[in-house]
Amino acid sequence: MAAPIYRGVFPVAPTVFDDAGRLDLEGQKRAIDFMIDAGSHGVCILANFSEQFALSDAERETVQRTVLEHVAGRVPVIVTTTHFGSQMCAERSRAAQDAGAAMVMVMPPYHGATIRVNERGIHEFYQRVSDAIDIPIMIQDAPVAGTPLAAPFLARLAREIEHVSYFKIETAQAALKLRELIELGGDAIVGPWDGEEAITLIPDFDAGATGAMTGGGYPDGIRKIVDAYASGDIEQAEALYQQWLPLINYENRQCGLAACKTLMKEGGVIRSDAVRHPLAPMHPKVREGLLKVARRLDPLVLRWGR
Repeated sequence: MAAPIYRGVFPVAPTVFDDAGRLDLEGQKRAIDFMIDAGSHGVCILANFSEQFALSDAERETVQRTVLEHVAGRVPVIVTTTHFGSQMCAERSRAAQDAGAAMVMVMPPYHGATIRVNERGIHEFYQRVSDAIDIPIMIQDAPVAGTPLAAPFLARLAREIEHVSYFKIETAQAALKLRELIELGGDAIVGPWDGEEAITLIPDFDAGATGAMTGGGYPDGIRKIVDAYASGDIEQAEALYQQWLPLINYENRQCGLAACKTLMKEGGVIRSDAVRHPLAPMHPKVREGLLKVARRLDPLVLRWGR
């Protein structure tokens, strides 16, 4: 039986907290329900935009179990299992698979500003993760890791490691890198994906991207763009992108991971838009600006919970 190929809009779900910073599992479920209702082809959990770096191992397991049980197969779920240690990442990935994940997303091993691993170590790292599971691995190529991953090296990982087949490219000149990756990797590149809140969505799809992993606040808007592009109506996709770009830009450049929670709280999806300390709450003026831009577009998030 052929493995499914995942395409389309797979936004990152926030990890929902109450005002005291504790997990709000009912809010978590509502956030997931909204994202599915808004047209997400799938969702990703425990990513950087999910504040995965602020969660304990026990909390990660709780969120993973809660979301996968609640989704119950309605859409595929990607679980981020990034860890510096090869064994820990492999164990996390196996646990995610056993819980029902469709795919795992893994950054290359890094720690702090200076601890990095060479290409041989990175290859061995992904090989050990692949050996532990039977589902696809998405490599997240993002500046936060501080680890250069050249397109020829990524293509080699795809050719030589069984389950490495998806790539979320979030570096500068992402479209150029996607083109090179697709050219060098051929059929081994099952899923070349766009990321970084869709700020480069159209150039990346022009380069051959087939998926978009964005923030979770307005999947309906991203879905309109991606659906138009997939149908071959590039002119309509570009026009829609121009409509949604101010909101995409505001999230990407002004708000970061807090944008999704602010939109969800405003629309009654969740009760609290708290982020985990030491992250700071969104400045009131930034919040005002975000909502002003969003209201012009009338995304589902502002109406879903009302």
